[in-house]
Amino acid sequence: MPDGTPPRPARTLRTPEALHAAGLLPAGALAGAAAVAERYSIAVTPAVAALIDPADPADPIARQYIPDAAELVTAPHELEDPTADAPFTPVKGVVHRYPDRALLKPLLACPVYCRFCFRREAVGPDGGLLTEAELEDALAWFARTPEVREAILTGGDPLMLSPRRLGEILGRLAALPHIELLRIHSRVPVAAPGLVSEALAAALEAGKPLYLCVHANHAREFTPAAIGALGRLVRAGVVLLGQSVLLRGVNDSAGALEDLFRAMLRARVKPYYLHQLDPAPGTARFAVPVEEGRALLRRLRGRVTGLAWPTYVQERPAGGGKVPLGPEYPPAG
Repeated sequence: MPDGTPPRPARTLRTPEALHAAGLLPAGALAGAAAVAERYSIAVTPAVAALIDPADPADPIARQYIPDAAELVTAPHELEDPTADAPFTPVKGVVHRYPDRALLKPLLACPVYCRFCFRREAVGPDGGLLTEAELEDALAWFARTPEVREAILTGGDPLMLSPRRLGEILGRLAALPHIELLRIHSRVPVAAPGLVSEALAAALEAGKPLYLCVHANHAREFTPAAIGALGRLVRAGVVLLGQSVLLRGVNDSAGALEDLFRAMLRARVKPYYLHQLDPAPGTARFAVPVEEGRALLRRLRGRVTGLAWPTYVQERPAGGGKVPLGPEYPPAG
């Protein structure tokens, strides 16, 4: 380009060399990023790359996605399986931690790979796609477990599936009399909004209430393209919820959280959960102490509408589930 700025990529960047060529990784960080790439997957979509300011070493979008050598340092408190999925897996692809709901992980591929992901040891471009037999076993488990009323598709990112395949899975689950709610967790609408086609939106019309939890951590992620993708989902009858992770250097200020939650509401996304960081290996640089998180939320009380207020939650160790963290206030009067 005439000003010497590297051109924005037309496809997903998956190697340190590609990130460097796009101007998103300095030469001095290549060796460290290459070491990280040997253990953890890398993916930065064109939509995400376009949001990164390469001139800002503290860019909050880059911090979420660009590999850093610090990822190879495991702190004493960090765990290989911080949410304890494994002990609660009755069949491959299913996690049953709560009595009335269960996760279905049909694949382990994502459009982008977050540097703080609690499943970072498992996700990757090979997809972790359930075979036909494994998917049948998983769906059969849902069919014979009537206490489960909510099926939650996660992974990986379920919206990476083809509309046909996703529609088939949702249809099979919705046909079970005891399944009352369907939920999907996804980063696709903000990280790869072009994947949210009319065909994909139509595939979500499963005949049962469907909630989509959009993972976003910074207001800048709600681009016009992302808002358009979310609008297609709303028109298909999908209820949109927002989930975020409290991250050092990304959204660890009252102003950043306020901007994020307001951006969600403008996009018709109800802030649902603000997660305390799960202690996955190599994620300590993102950690914000719980008391600091509580203080941030106290600063927001009265500044934002109650519609913008998520529940601040943390996973208990050993798969004990989520607990709300507050903040707490003295009773009135």
